[in-house]
Amino acid sequence: MPNSFDVIVLGGGPAGFVCAIRCAQLGLATAVIEQEKLGGVCVNIGCIPTKALLHSAYLAHVLKESKDFGVEAGSVKTDYGVAMKRSRRVADQNSKGVEFLMKKHKITVVKGTGVLQPGKKVKVGNDVHEAKKAVVVATGSRVKGIPQIGLEINKTTVISSDEALLMERIPETLAIIGAGAVGMEFADIFSAFGVKVTLIEALPRILPIEDAEASDTLAKSYRKRGIEVIAGAKVTKANVAKDKVTLDVEAGGEKKQVVAAAVLMAAGRAVNTENIGLKECGIQLTDRGFIKVDKNLQTTAPGYYAIGDVAGPPMLAHKGSREGVVVAELLGGQKPHPIKYDNVPSVTYCHPEVASIGLTEDQCKEKKLDYVAGKFPFSANGRARGTGETEGFVKILRDKRYGEILGAHIVGAHASEMIHELAVARENEYTVEEVDLAIHAHPTMSEAVAEAALDSLGRALNI
Repeated sequence: MPNSFDVIVLGGGPAGFVCAIRCAQLGLATAVIEQEKLGGVCVNIGCIPTKALLHSAYLAHVLKESKDFGVEAGSVKTDYGVAMKRSRRVADQNSKGVEFLMKKHKITVVKGTGVLQPGKKVKVGNDVHEAKKAVVVATGSRVKGIPQIGLEINKTTVISSDEALLMERIPETLAIIGAGAVGMEFADIFSAFGVKVTLIEALPRILPIEDAEASDTLAKSYRKRGIEVIAGAKVTKANVAKDKVTLDVEAGGEKKQVVAAAVLMAAGRAVNTENIGLKECGIQLTDRGFIKVDKNLQTTAPGYYAIGDVAGPPMLAHKGSREGVVVAELLGGQKPHPIKYDNVPSVTYCHPEVASIGLTEDQCKEKKLDYVAGKFPFSANGRARGTGETEGFVKILRDKRYGEILGAHIVGAHASEMIHELAVARENEYTVEEVDLAIHAHPTMSEAVAEAALDSLGRALNI
């Protein structure tokens, strides 16, 4: 195995493997160092397997409601173990797909734990690999516990998403700490499989980074399904026993105890920057613990770059992948289009889905922007009525004077797909008038986007 390459990428997740592929496409001899399976957290124990489980949850819901559509499904039984095994097959297929892409592009894959060394080198075991152009750090992140109140992940009664994705038998009751995307998705999954779920969020509302109206809509939807939602809550103490966890919770000036067979930690992630040789190479961290990078994603050490979660928020796979492309193209002598970090879409894949881009209404108000909100409910959309997916809305925030799209928020079925029309619009600085000029096929859910644009102009046609 050669020890000298043009580029060495430390980490084979969505940021790392995409960077490696683009480097190879540009004729750069490239190596990827990965200690576990290629694809990283996203492919193996994150994005992909959770979406497989969410589809199982969706099917369970649809079958329970199928009588309303003239389809008798009989008694609906769920088996999390079967769903889990299917999700593992899907994850394995995707990981093998990444392996194929490495071979296709003649990228060298080095298995093991890499440690950075000065001089654009990476040590793996007893071998030292050298990069002629650059070393790219893409080591990702991991779930973190709250040890200060007794909630250290023990993989049995206090678990992370890793354990949740691998269990064959599920607990009767589950408390989830953190109601961001991960917490919301697992609450959806486990509730669909018959688990009594309590969702606990420290901030005043669930999905705290989303538009307040979107968060409120999801909270109502979850409570309707029997999921207990406790926002603005502080877990003051945890008593972890062999077969249960007791949480002391303060919310709204009241104290209560939440007892569950298991607790799922979904309150943020910690970046993997320890013990990889950053200090030895002169690579500095930010006050928040991310690797400090410039506009070109170069670290404080020349020849070392950082992409993905370790390079800072948003901690999203698609953001990391784009950073990987940008770095690869810079190293290949090209002039890549700069990343507009305020135009990275955010998606929560629960039911109903939540997708957003740009500013929320609260942020518009904080910035004292002169804006207009246009909103169209799916209950007024013909396709949504036909499929029975009338929950939610499309909201577009436009600049009052120029029509610029400041932000967009979608709650409802297929929101994850629909948001990209608005991502393209904002990337190319289209106005709401120009969104309306694109004729939307009828009947489609996407018509709600055009109607929300029209509503912001005071001329919606179907409400």
